[in-house]
Amino acid sequence: MPLKLYQFAISHYSEKVRWALDQKGISYEPEYLLPGMHGKVIRGLTGEKATSVPVLVDSGKAIQGSGKILDHLDSAFPDNPLLPESANERASALAWEKRLDEEAGPAVRTFAYHHLLQRPRVVAPLLTAKSPFWNQYLLRLGFSRVDETMREMMNINEKTAARAQVVIENLLEEINEIYGEGRYLAGASFSRADITAGALFAPLFMPPQYPVPWPGPGRLPPGLKEWHRQKGALLEPVAACYRKHR
Repeated sequence: MPLKLYQFAISHYSEKVRWALDQKGISYEPEYLLPGMHGKVIRGLTGEKATSVPVLVDSGKAIQGSGKILDHLDSAFPDNPLLPESANERASALAWEKRLDEEAGPAVRTFAYHHLLQRPRVVAPLLTAKSPFWNQYLLRLGFSRVDETMREMMNINEKTAARAQVVIENLLEEINEIYGEGRYLAGASFSRADITAGALFAPLFMPPQYPVPWPGPGRLPPGLKEWHRQKGALLEPVAACYRKHR
């Protein structure tokens, strides 16, 4: 029975798992869900109240959350391990992953959506990517409600976006110092820490491997366009690692 990955195409935590599966050479069946309409499916899989994605189903067992999924992949499929051999480097990789999951992931989501939600024609194809074509039309019709709900659920506003921007820039500067020394985040070898960094920052550098129709530079919201003009160079080391290993 093939593995199934229940996900949003736009989700950077889903991209983290997609990358890990590809890195280990594991075949799987993608199941793309529509944000906001996915809850019943996820609860049916996990039996839990939480409706977050990604969820990986392996031999009938549902694993929810990118970190737990990567743990499962290394346990069930030990080839091409996602962690270094050294105990110290393994601990460093897991510490970086935890920090990025808790800091970078929410910050990128808040910052990016704050700006993208200002452009319904841009964000609608991203939210509905890989789902039936009519979802995009329906989302646009009810976009004001979608905008309100997303901002309320994820606490997205001008102030939180500004704080998220500071978190993003500080993390990128710290990561760039490590990559600038010719090292990976956990030492000499590429690991799940680097996968986490590349995946979670990917919505800001918009790689072609990502399964959504990224907008061209001319269609970016003004605030996001200005940030790229002033700070976009901070993304290059992480983007370069993504291009090399993805």
